[in-house]
Amino acid sequence: MKILVVEDEIAAARRLSKMITEAVGDAEIMDVMDSVQSTIKWLSEHSQPDLMFMDVHLADGNCFEIFRKVEINCPVIFITAYDTYAIRAFEVNAIAYLMKPVKAVDLENALRKYEKLKPASSSFDYQKLLETIHAENDTYQKRLLLKIGQTIRAIELSEVAYFFTHDKIVTIVTPENRKYPADYTLDQLEKMLDPKLFFRINRQFIVSSKAIREMYVISKSRVKINLHPPAEMETAVSSERVANFKKWLTEESR
Repeated sequence: MKILVVEDEIAAARRLSKMITEAVGDAEIMDVMDSVQSTIKWLSEHSQPDLMFMDVHLADGNCFEIFRKVEINCPVIFITAYDTYAIRAFEVNAIAYLMKPVKAVDLENALRKYEKLKPASSSFDYQKLLETIHAENDTYQKRLLLKIGQTIRAIELSEVAYFFTHDKIVTIVTPENRKYPADYTLDQLEKMLDPKLFFRINRQFIVSSKAIREMYVISKSRVKINLHPPAEMETAVSSERVANFKKWLTEESR
């Protein structure tokens, strides 16, 4: 079975390739692509594989751009960390989806599904998939699932004052100053959150407009904000974000 892996994280790509070869005796990993453009180029120059594993978010954009540029006839197993809107589309149109980090049992189930559907794989309507994705593209997360000890709790994003990261740990802070660890990076959260409600002021903080109490100009290119509840670190808008921050505040207040 000839397989193409599309994954922009080197460690994740190596791990996935190893898991595939262990699960499929005759698997041949044809190549590993790490971006939209490199995948488009590869598919334009090579025969299509029997199966593709494709991460949703790549180094240079969303993987669905590939489908707009190249006709893909082989089945695809998608990989995602948090895209709930995409998951709904995958359930209708794709062979399967795998949540990161990929588990061996989930991979094996997806491969079994591929074997069952293989004779009809060419009939998958990827155009319908793209239309569904486009229709859902403006949908942002409404809540997050948090693992606290042995329990899992859903927290509404309307209940979040801000997110901050310290020592590579991301913490969610509520207006009541309750703090919860988050299993996401700020980069991931920035893509998940409604930009009308949240703004990333610097590398350490993403804030809700409702949490901003006061603002001070501390230089021509920097603005300091006071949050409620008070933050443990300085909350200054980085100079390169100030213009967009002011625009965000103006648009959000309309």
